[in-house]
Amino acid sequence: MLCERCHERAATVHVTKIVNGEKTGYHLCEQCAKEQGEIMNPFVAGNAFDFNKLLSGLLNMESSPGYTPTQVNQLRCSTCGMTYNQFTQLGRFGCPDCYDNFASRLEPLLRRIQTGNSHSGKVPTKSGEKIQQQRRLEALRRELQQAVAEENFERAAELRDEIRTLEQNAGE
Repeated sequence: MLCERCHERAATVHVTKIVNGEKTGYHLCEQCAKEQGEIMNPFVAGNAFDFNKLLSGLLNMESSPGYTPTQVNQLRCSTCGMTYNQFTQLGRFGCPDCYDNFASRLEPLLRRIQTGNSHSGKVPTKSGEKIQQQRRLEALRRELQQAVAEENFERAAELRDEIRTLEQNAGE
């Protein structure tokens, strides 16, 4: 694919912009992307993006509700021995068990950063039909539970039927 700006070089950069809720995307060669300011040279002073600093800023405990320095300083991974304080400085965990050991501090952070504490990711447009159908079923089941809890039985019956239809179509 050729660069959509110069139409000479191969497009190696994909740019996606969301402005006022409207999504646009285009493909550029590296040179045109740099000229338009879409990518920065990490070797130029001041342009380096430090993810660890970003994460450390998000983990700033002084701004969290219920913060007590002794609680946080005592948090330690039972497997690798990493402290929560070390994690906030490094911006990465020492082992997979750190997620469980620091869960009490991570859940409020994840809720602040994103809509939930589980990653759903993007679904491939060509081969993601099954995943999209599973997500739709999960959403309908949650909505069904809510309708039953609110004693909205007419809506619950509609949702039940829709779930059955989707499940039957998935089995075919």
